[in-house]
Amino acid sequence: MSQHFKETPQNAITESGIARVIPCKELDVGDPIKWLSLGLQDFLRTPLISIFYGLIFAAIPWFISYLVALTGWHLVILPSIVCFMLIGPFLAAGLYDVSWELEKGHKPSLRHSVRAIRRNAVNEWGFGILLMVLMIFWLRVASLIHALYPQHQIESLESLLPFLGLGTVVGAVFCVGMFFVTAFTQPILMERKVDLATAVMTSVNAVWVNKVPMFTWAGIIFSMVAIGFVTGFIGFIVLMPILGFASWHGYIDAIETKRERAYV
Repeated sequence: MSQHFKETPQNAITESGIARVIPCKELDVGDPIKWLSLGLQDFLRTPLISIFYGLIFAAIPWFISYLVALTGWHLVILPSIVCFMLIGPFLAAGLYDVSWELEKGHKPSLRHSVRAIRRNAVNEWGFGILLMVLMIFWLRVASLIHALYPQHQIESLESLLPFLGLGTVVGAVFCVGMFFVTAFTQPILMERKVDLATAVMTSVNAVWVNKVPMFTWAGIIFSMVAIGFVTGFIGFIVLMPILGFASWHGYIDAIETKRERAYV
């Protein structure tokens, strides 16, 4: 089990002065498995609400793929992703509310979870816009890498290796940065109602302090998303709600909440 909360270790993140950093605790390597187990339990306790959100998460990539197949216009992916980045945090907030209600001994309802989406609306929208900007930046970088690739070469595996290697390295760096920013930002915004900068810096610090368990968690997320794509997005109906619930339990386990602060 992870340790009790204590003062956040001083590091470059906590001393940056950019924003307040909420205390976190050191996690065990096996904690992500515990979060996943708790997320599965929440799914089984609220199957109808879970499947409702799961269907939405599954419908979004299916609709993007359908538009591309229908129009043959791959540029439709960009505006579709932008829309998803804007509404994604609100959908996740609904799942977090379900787990939060179960934790408090209440009976979750779809209406309550939808209304919870407005709990910290301004900063939720700010987070969605931040994700959108980061995604557009990544698409621009990817386009630049593609433009620099010499088109006249014969497309053999040997000639493609430098291009694939560069794209993989740049993509990996971007994904790691995104994970630091997004790991706990959304549940922090919902439960604490703090500003976006505080939520982002707290998330970055929590991942930095717990690099091994958090990147174990990142591997679990990647694997479940991959399963969702392999199953033609059908797997998302079950996997995305479980990930949402598990993410909430990860937040409760890793970051000091208002309830724990009141007991200090």
